[in-house]
Amino acid sequence: MRLVRWTPDDLVRRLDDVVAVYGEAMNYRAELLEARRGYIATHVRRPGFRAVASLTREGHLAGFGYGYQGSIGQWWHDQVHRALDPAARQRWLTDCFEVVELHVRPAAQGHGVGARQLRALLTMAPGGTTLLSTPEADEQRSRAWRLYRRFGFVDVLRNFRFPGDERPFGVLGRDLPLPAAGSPAPADAPGSAAGRSRPDATP
Repeated sequence: MRLVRWTPDDLVRRLDDVVAVYGEAMNYRAELLEARRGYIATHVRRPGFRAVASLTREGHLAGFGYGYQGSIGQWWHDQVHRALDPAARQRWLTDCFEVVELHVRPAAQGHGVGARQLRALLTMAPGGTTLLSTPEADEQRSRAWRLYRRFGFVDVLRNFRFPGDERPFGVLGRDLPLPAAGSPAPADAPGSAAGRSRPDATP
């Protein structure tokens, strides 16, 4: 498995594969995936965009992750902003990199792919904090929750409901940068430039 950095153009070129991985990982219906395609196409142009991908030896996409710097006027950012008190807004949203998507095909899960993607993404991320949202689950049984806790994410909001989604979410955060680790940095994708170092989220 090879971990690579993706530019916005790299992700757009593989958008069909990205949506397919997203659909497998989230088990979403086809109509929801088409809506998600549109969101992703706009996300790649947002400030501070960073992305990584996990590719098999044959070049198939096994997983991906991306995020960008949050700001007023972005839907997810505004929902969280409204739910936080002034002190928490100052603490978490002043200079925040939002992990928007982090997914691995089910067949590739359980082998550390998601952890490598998350570390690479946060190592590249600009900003002083990072936030993400994930559906509420048993923290001991959920791979996603165990991963985020292992990376030092703490509760910012719990059992939060985004408009249009009946599921309760946890909004989790941690400070940046990450502490140094022995993991190698991702290679540049062929034909792309490396991003500078700075998500299962809703749009």
